[in-house]
Amino acid sequence: MRIVERDIVGAFILSSDDKILLGHNKKGGVYQDQLIVPGGGIESGESRLDALGREVMEETGINIAGAVVEEIEGHSTGESEKTLRDTGERVLMKMSFYDFKVMLPLLANEVVLKFEDDYSYAEWFSSEELDGRPIGPATKATLEKIKFI
Repeated sequence: MRIVERDIVGAFILSSDDKILLGHNKKGGVYQDQLIVPGGGIESGESRLDALGREVMEETGINIAGAVVEEIEGHSTGESEKTLRDTGERVLMKMSFYDFKVMLPLLANEVVLKFEDDYSYAEWFSSEELDGRPIGPATKATLEKIKFI
């Protein structure tokens, strides 16, 4: 199996009523059947912050221009198999995650979500609602790091 290494930005999006947006990738994406944050690969020549804004818009339809955005210190790594959309090839993704806390000035129920890229479904969760749910390992580690869970 071919190995693909990629730098990834992740958006830990929080509503003003302290809920976090988590969801699932489309079939064939990384961390199948586990809750993850929206995000994706950093393109050549793109800054992490630019990639974050683009990926959040592509994955959720949320424009983060009016949000408070803070980079979460340090980065984590992870591995997951993935089926490439353009070729159907199954690869092992080795990822370095650069995560950001994105604080929206809206209540969770005021945010309009639109899923058009790799993210197929998402919902807002309070910290208590995450008990016992399957969360991707890198996402879970960062949720613990920012003291959401």
